[in-house]
Amino acid sequence: MTLNGWHGDGCAEADAQGLRSERILPRPTPIGVALVGCGYWGPNLARNMAEIPEFRLHALCDSDSGPLRQIAGKHPNARTIVDFDEVLADDAIEAVVIATPPTTHAPLAERALLAGKHVLVEKPLATSLADGVKVAELAMTTGLTLMPGHTFVYSPAVNMVRKLIEEEVIGDIHFITSSRLNLGKYQRDGVVCDLAPHDLSILLYWLKEHVVEISATGSCVFWEGVPETAFVTLTFASGTTANVQLSWLAPRKVRQMIAVGSRRMVQYDDTAADEPVRVYDRGMDVASPSNFGEHQLIYRAGDVVIPRVEAHEPLRLELLDFAHAIRTGREPRSNVALGLEIVAAVEAAGISMQLNGAPQACVQPVEPAAA
Repeated sequence: MTLNGWHGDGCAEADAQGLRSERILPRPTPIGVALVGCGYWGPNLARNMAEIPEFRLHALCDSDSGPLRQIAGKHPNARTIVDFDEVLADDAIEAVVIATPPTTHAPLAERALLAGKHVLVEKPLATSLADGVKVAELAMTTGLTLMPGHTFVYSPAVNMVRKLIEEEVIGDIHFITSSRLNLGKYQRDGVVCDLAPHDLSILLYWLKEHVVEISATGSCVFWEGVPETAFVTLTFASGTTANVQLSWLAPRKVRQMIAVGSRRMVQYDDTAADEPVRVYDRGMDVASPSNFGEHQLIYRAGDVVIPRVEAHEPLRLELLDFAHAIRTGREPRSNVALGLEIVAAVEAAGISMQLNGAPQACVQPVEPAAA
């Protein structure tokens, strides 16, 4: 499996192609879509799907009638369904967006693909690599679109940092630190399964290389076996390392990543709406020694540059890419290869935590072959 299929500007390219086509051809019939899972993230998905002309929000599905009633009030034209089998049997539904608990992702995605539906499943794609590969193989066999929902790869700020890396503004990346902290939301799958996929998707998207080794430790405060805080260290194929701090037990929300390069340092702060990216011309240089063994570090304190970042909602861009992938068969930016590698990394982190931080090799998923 390679990471070369990722498209840095794929969504913008898709939008541009769509606009050009619209001048010549009438807009295609909207894709009938059902939202499965109306809880925490469901309202955001429903709102965007209802606003995007590429989709027609046909149905809302949740086994819990409480959140289903709440979200249905804002989308009165959508069917309300409590039984997933009804979604699968409805021929007007061409695609499903799954936003249910992680352990249900792979089973529901598998059933939807077998019923002939395109699938966008929220992160992670699966809770085990074996299940993820099984679903990926089924998508390949059926020729349907399977897309994991890694929204951050559509973030304009994340793409700005990727551009800075590609254009060698930062230089060679020495290491990256990341902090993703908040008070809650508590989930039985643990903080690594909940939050780590975000940081992993960004790191893989920026560096475009595989994770080869992971070590992780965590702390269980309220429920044995459910860590609320974790510290994850990743080693990439080139030797670049990243340290990720994750926690549900923090007094304030923190969403920050710092990449330290040979030329500059860059800070990405997802909570800073106006200035999410800052580039620091700061660091240390090694002076050439005048005598053998004489080395001196020179501190460099240059300018701070704040690049302009376009304000676009990443979730909307993600859903537009999903619609484009369905219509054209083109691989979306958040693709199966990315989803499987994240599942493998999360699984390795879980094993490392069980072994008190012992480093684990990260298995590289084998890309399913075309039928």
